[in-house]
Amino acid sequence: MQLDFSKLGNGLLPAIIQDADTNVVLMLGFMNEEAFEKTQKEKKVTFYSRTKQRLWTKGEESGNFLEVVKIISDCDNDTILIKAHPAGPVCHTGNDTCFAESNKGNIDFLVALQDLIDSRRQTMPEGSYTTSLFKKGINKIAQKVGEEAVETVIEAKDHNDDLFLNEAADLTYHLLVLLTAKGFRIEDVVKVLQQRHK
Repeated sequence: MQLDFSKLGNGLLPAIIQDADTNVVLMLGFMNEEAFEKTQKEKKVTFYSRTKQRLWTKGEESGNFLEVVKIISDCDNDTILIKAHPAGPVCHTGNDTCFAESNKGNIDFLVALQDLIDSRRQTMPEGSYTTSLFKKGINKIAQKVGEEAVETVIEAKDHNDDLFLNEAADLTYHLLVLLTAKGFRIEDVVKVLQQRHK
């Protein structure tokens, strides 16, 4: 990645921070070359603070670090996009983001979860529950989806919201495993729903 730190004239480039799981934009900061190199090396987002006139690692006081997942440059090499996992609220006000948006549960998390499931399918790490499902084959995975669907229906008839939501989460997870085993993505299901909606 060849970033052009001279382009804006002050040696700084804007750095957009985005939640790696939800895709919600968390904040905007500025980096000089030194801040960028530190971010790459330590895997924690570090900015150049224009107020403090020094490097500033996000979370150095609050403990709410931004753990780097991926760094991307834009097409002109003068803007940085960092996908990160926030360790807590990002804004000094206590909000999830500096734009006062909520970062609680987002449908994009399903995409990130299926990416992880697909990674398990490719690497088959020992001791992983997901690996054990793939080893059992498509019939057992489909059977598990059926079992979780029945358990979700049973809990829906009772009045324990916690149990119902947990069973719905189990059903969703196993459906993602089945989609992966069949070579499909959750996005394929979304496309079908979008077509029906039209």
